[in-house]
This record gives sequence, C-alpha cells and structure tokens, in this order.
Amino acid sequence: MLNVLNNEKRFSILFFAILLIDILVKLYCAAFPYRYISKPIVLFILFLYYYINNKERKKKKKLWVIIALTSFFIGDILIINHTNIIFLGASLFCFSVAKIFLSFRFSHKADFNIVRLVPFSIIIFAYTVFIVSLLYDSLGAFFVPALFSFFLSLLLFQFAFLRKGVFDKVSYLYVFIGVILFIISESLMAIKTFKTDILLQDFLIMFLYGLALYLITVGIVKEKKRKPIVNSF
Repeated sequence: MLNVLNNEKRFSILFFAILLIDILVKLYCAAFPYRYISKPIVLFILFLYYYINNKERKKKKKLWVIIALTSFFIGDILIINHTNIIFLGASLFCFSVAKIFLSFRFSHKADFNIVRLVPFSIIIFAYTVFIVSLLYDSLGAFFVPALFSFFLSLLLFQFAFLRKGVFDKVSYLYVFIGVILFIISESLMAIKTFKTDILLQDFLIMFLYGLALYLITVGIVKEKKRKPIVNSF
C-alpha cells in the first residue's frame, strides 16, 4: 500500500477508481449504509497521500491542511443526508472551516501587483451577484450561511490566484484549477439543494468535487517556491 501512496501515478489510478466506485454507489445504491462506507474512503485515501508525501517545513502549514481535509471528511459524511436541515447546516459549517484553513495555507508574504486583482475582483463580484440572485428566493433561513460560504469560496479563489509567480507553475495550476472546480461543484450542489435539479447533477457534483480536492492536495504536495529573480548590472 505504501508503494502506491508514494507513487503519484499509482495513487492517481487508485484514487479515481475509488471515486468512481463512490459515484456508482451514489447513483445506484441506497445511501444507508453504502454511501457511509464508500464516501469516507475517498477523503481518507487523499489524507493518507498528503500525510505521507508532504514536505512542509512549517508545522502550522501542515496542520492547516490536516484540519482542512478533516473538515472536508466530516462535512462529506454529514451532507449525505442533506435533506435534513441540521445535517445540512453542520456540513456547511465544516466546509466553511475547511475553506478557511485552506485559505491560511495558500496565503503568503510575497508582494503582489494590486492591478492584477482588478479584473479578478470584477469576475468575483459578477459571480457572487449571479449565484445570490439565482438562489435568493429559495435559500430561506440558509441565506446568510450560504452567502458566507460563497464568500469563503471566493476568498479561497483569490488566495489560490495570488500564488501565481510565487510558487512553481505546476503547483499553481493544480491548486488554481482545483479551486475553480470546487466552486463549480459547490454551486451545482447549492442549485440542486435549494433551487432545481440539473442534468447529470449527481455525477457532475461528485466527480468535480473529487477531482478538485485531488488537484488541490497534489498541488500542495508538489509545491516549490520560486527563487526571486535578481537583476544583474
């Protein structure tokens, strides 16, 4: 098993095989007890991969990722019964905690060009207005928690974006694309839960969510800080 977790290609095959099994269970089996068996394995295997392969020099960064993955793990179990308002609220809280600690992990002290954030901020604003206007009439008591959760997702998006030029390109792309896919998956889940059904919704939500966490986790493991360019005269 250790040989698989130490090898990215072998791990990738194992992870997506487990993710596919979980999606099939979601589509064709009863939630209890089958989803409560298949779904936790997806995050557990991802947690093991990070724990074994991470090269974090700062213990707090490692702790932040562990807390984030643990929060995703708990949220995943709770959201299986998303028709229950208590479980739905608790899962929303867990996912919010996960996004906060991932944001901590992606933050850095390097300088960045504020001009780069202008078009980015416009996109964030337009996306927020679109989602909120689409779900406003259906959220009810979940309006404030959902709005806060979307805000954290966009904050996470911003921190992932600001890694550009600070860390190596491969790690940056893995994490940035992963965060984008996570937001898409989260948006589809919100539309499904509070508004209306979507074509292939269960497959799309689970696949995009699993792929997102895979890219984010592997991107963190691959992370290498770029050396600053020194001008010579």
